[in-house]
Amino acid sequence: MSDSIAGAPAGPPAQPPAYDPAEPAPLGVERAPTGDTGVDRLLTRLADADHLGADGHAEVYEDVHRGLRDALTALDARPGPQGPPAAPAPRPAPGHSPAHDHRS
Repeated sequence: MSDSIAGAPAGPPAQPPAYDPAEPAPLGVERAPTGDTGVDRLLTRLADADHLGADGHAEVYEDVHRGLRDALTALDARPGPQGPPAAPAPRPAPGHSPAHDHRS
């Protein structure tokens, strides 16, 4: 009985090709504008990772994440409504006119 499988080439196993990483290339992810200039600038920064090797992606992602987190935190810090509107001044009692108050 033969140890070779029919149709398999005889001889030593083929060596895998030497590792040859591809050049960095854009992923082609579209970024839609949000309407917030600061957020849009951060999202545009993500394109910087398209031109870096994988070891450079973390720095870009961390920078963008930090900026987006700061933008969200700023939303919580914005002043909101100043509370309920002030109550209207009390109206004088019927028959009493403050302009004709003679007590002074």
